[in-house]
Amino acid sequence: MRVVVTTKKGVEILADQLKAKVIVDKDYQIAKVDERIYGSFIEHLGRAVYGGIYEPEHPEADENGFRKDVIELVKELQVPIVRYPGGNMVSAYNWEDGVGPKEDRPRRLELAWRTIETNQVGTNEFADWAKKANTEVMMAVNLGTRGIDAARNLLEYTNHPGGTYWSDLRKSHGYEQPHNIKTWCLGNEMDGPWQVGHKTAHEYGRLAQETAKAMRLVDPSIELVVCGSSNTGMPTFPEYEATSLDHAYEEVDYISLHQYYGNRTNDTANYLAKNLDMDHFIKTVTSTCDYIKAKKRSKKTINLSFDEWNVWYHSNQQDKEIEPWTVAPPQLEDQYNFEDALLVGSMLITFLQHADRVKMACMAQLVNVIAPIMTENNGRSWKQTIFYPYMHTSVFGRGIALKPIVHAPKYDSKDFTDVPYIDSAAVYNEETEEVTIFMVNKHLTDSISLSVDLRSFEGYELDQHIVLENDDLKAVNTADNQKVKPHTNGNAKMDNGMLEANVSKTSWNVIRLKKK
Repeated sequence: MRVVVTTKKGVEILADQLKAKVIVDKDYQIAKVDERIYGSFIEHLGRAVYGGIYEPEHPEADENGFRKDVIELVKELQVPIVRYPGGNMVSAYNWEDGVGPKEDRPRRLELAWRTIETNQVGTNEFADWAKKANTEVMMAVNLGTRGIDAARNLLEYTNHPGGTYWSDLRKSHGYEQPHNIKTWCLGNEMDGPWQVGHKTAHEYGRLAQETAKAMRLVDPSIELVVCGSSNTGMPTFPEYEATSLDHAYEEVDYISLHQYYGNRTNDTANYLAKNLDMDHFIKTVTSTCDYIKAKKRSKKTINLSFDEWNVWYHSNQQDKEIEPWTVAPPQLEDQYNFEDALLVGSMLITFLQHADRVKMACMAQLVNVIAPIMTENNGRSWKQTIFYPYMHTSVFGRGIALKPIVHAPKYDSKDFTDVPYIDSAAVYNEETEEVTIFMVNKHLTDSISLSVDLRSFEGYELDQHIVLENDDLKAVNTADNQKVKPHTNGNAKMDNGMLEANVSKTSWNVIRLKKK
């Protein structure tokens, strides 16, 4: 028999309830959070662009054809940077097709996803959209079918002030001022056999090195991201990273990581533990970077850009039925459920736990395509379940990442052992005098009695306890029914620097403190 007990702080717990203790101390600092870990991704794929951010005939379209309802949702997420235009698509993309008068732009076979690309949105349009959405552009160059020349020409087009062929061409297209795009990806998933222009690690490493050298001659202020492995299951992982970095180490600033997860066997306990795989991925790539640093006796540290990540599996079957060579078909339109939101929350917590090395990350993608935001053509837009943990961390997770000391019960699953039921990260914003604790309870049936020692934050008091919870792990959001959305009725209470809460089963929690 379980007995309900009320603590001195008024939090009701069960006498035999699972318990967790956490210490959050302002001196246990990991690093300052680079806000770009809350980035996203827009590829010319499915309805991400056409019908997503751009739909000139929509009632909410602005003078440039961009959907204002979508822009407002992106602003709500406070997305700091968006990767563009791909993705697999970039490896056979000629950027020149997407600039100049729209009536003169060619319709092309898009080889990555086997659709028709109309090129009505290109480099300049996307730069315009980014300004409207209060975000920056992370531009990718084609190192599949193209290389050094196309990359340096695109950079000259976007960033050079004027007086040269490509910069003056930009001006003739109506853009007097340069776009000053500062973050550039050297290709995409070049280790993947599915990639147009797939390359071995040696082939890619040499091309990336020489492309980077040329681009830095055009604009020395840019930051460059070299491709790593497409996922941890690649047979060349992590040798691909080591070999490509062996060539390009001194010319680049970041290495990319990509990873998607799914619950294909309907094993929720195992699914919710998959952020441990992400943690291992990050640690392996970090150690590989540091090995090459040691090998080269370099003083430079390569950081990580996790520029594709998300849950992706719901739409796999329906995508097999897409008719090829159509314009903007509904591809990769995963309908996310509540358990997906929990894993997304744990993945975001994992980024914060590695804030010393993960400096950029892009949820793939932003609108319609495996995305937090969904739209109807000529209709409504709405928030998927994964919107909420993404929004909470982006808005409240800026400052210094702290390392919580967590003592929590653990479980074993099919693929993982010693999985903590509690995932947690904390961020201290010294300027606003706020502390935010992000937490996931992975227990499928039980709440957990939580005690958090916050005594190093003298004078701080509880501001709010946000909770995302639902008894149905498979609950989804639609335009008609937002079944999964957060509330602010969490039961956390604080007294003399000690916080207590009863953390609901399978829940995402945001506990916010402010100085009196």
